[in-house]
Amino acid sequence: MLDFKPLNDIRCELGEGPVYDDRRNALWYCDILGRSIHCCELAGGDTRSWTLPSEVGSLGLADSGKLVVALRDEVGMFDPEDGTFERIASIEADLPDTRLNDGKVGPDGAFWVGTMDDGDVPVRRPIGALYRIDAAGYVERKVEGLHVSNGLAFSPDGATMFHADSRGPWVDCWDFDPDTGAIANRRRFVDLDDTIGRPDGGATDAEGCYWSAGISAGKLNRFSPDGRLLVSYDVPVVAPTMPCFGGEGLDRLFLTSLRTGRDPAKLEALPLTGTVIVADSPVVGSPVSRFRDA
Repeated sequence: MLDFKPLNDIRCELGEGPVYDDRRNALWYCDILGRSIHCCELAGGDTRSWTLPSEVGSLGLADSGKLVVALRDEVGMFDPEDGTFERIASIEADLPDTRLNDGKVGPDGAFWVGTMDDGDVPVRRPIGALYRIDAAGYVERKVEGLHVSNGLAFSPDGATMFHADSRGPWVDCWDFDPDTGAIANRRRFVDLDDTIGRPDGGATDAEGCYWSAGISAGKLNRFSPDGRLLVSYDVPVVAPTMPCFGGEGLDRLFLTSLRTGRDPAKLEALPLTGTVIVADSPVVGSPVSRFRDA
């Protein structure tokens, strides 16, 4: 069992994208529907917040100290010192039914981010894709035919990329070249369902295991490097969205969650839903990479 406690008193509509900043000893995360970015200093608990022009799908740390941020249809650099956002790439701006969603900085120093079907339709369509964007704004489409691109994470040695489709629902993995960002040898990592939890955000630990937020089941699932379910934790939020390892020893586990559209009775029973929750981790996390913009 994981003993989760609230990180702070901020309640997101759709909390996502947590990433630990070792330079600041702080946790960054976003509220997609709230169009906001939050930064909580772990030592004192002080939290700063910024509002952005559109939905904030995901974010990553950059060498410069800025953040690389995915808004609805653009990727750019956010400077927390002055609150400015500078676009470096436009993604699917001509497709009004999609928006950028889950993203992570890869071991190659590029930002990997996917799109999802965000149209007013009863069933998600496979119209999303996964992209790689470098600091010069060069965009490569890497994977197509996705309903809801999600679950990006990389193995500790940088040789494997994990990626999920929340409406697949599955997690796949690829061989990953950390020098070039080339991916190859796509294979199924695990098939999932509503009971164990459709895969939302993901993270890896130092043992090479993959952690998946089971958004439909209120669970946090840990899989072995070969895709076996090792443990499934019940969590005190209705719809967990992404795990993240942090703290100076990467020995704390943070988890974001979704409130919008959830059953009011369940929200009343699990009032921490929407806050970032944190627990001591049974394993140490894998460090994240920084966007090479400097």
